Amino acid sequence: MAFPTAVNDQITDSVTQANVKVLGDAPAMSMGNLFQATSQALANAAHNATMAQQQSAITAQAATTMGVTTLYSIDTATTAVGTTDILNSLKG
Repeated sequence: MAFPTAVNDQITDSVTQANVKVLGDAPAMSMGNLFQATSQALANAAHNATMAQQQSAITAQAATTMGVTTLYSIDTATTAVGTTDILNSLKG
């Protein structure tokens, strides 16, 4: 003790030791918080990437379905036009 006080020396030492413990634990606690925040951010990034892949696959499937539908409908439309022309030529 630097100078005598009205407080019991044991109480002063106890408070000082508690403060030293808090200061000693601070770096470990801050690194733990940093690791938790980093792992949360990485987990969010992985989740977002997975969702983007799923949405991309759904969009690709929809585009493929529309393409196949268009290919099938072209043949049907051509047949319908040809049939109409033939039937119109038979009438007149």
